Amino acid sequence: MIILNFGHPLTEDQQRQIAERIIEPIEAIRSIPVRIDETKELAPQVIAIANQANLTTEEWQTLPILINPPGYSPVATALLAELHGRMGHFPSLIRLRPRHHGATEYEVAEILNLQRLRDHARMRRFSQSY
Repeated sequence: MIILNFGHPLTEDQQRQIAERIIEPIEAIRSIPVRIDETKELAPQVIAIANQANLTTEEWQTLPILINPPGYSPVATALLAELHGRMGHFPSLIRLRPRHHGATEYEVAEILNLQRLRDHARMRRFSQSY
């Protein structure tokens, strides 16, 4: 599994939690800085951010990729659209949550399969039960 980390650095404990949930080794973590110039259009900046993953067209479509999204929601949303276009499907992502004791620390809450979420939502589109 390759993790594209668009967020804060993942601690060793978080990496262990991820590996336990995905039940396979983490081959690489690519840390990709997210810096946005608020005076410029977002889309070209998001394309440049995705380009920093240095993946080929084939790799985008065939490698097992897990995303740690950026915290800034407009960037995270636009980035998911960009990655979906490159991958041909929605990626899975890491959801972190704060631990509620002492200093603020974050743990892995879940690995969220966005494609599965989308597929289930699509089924609801054609039924009356939500």
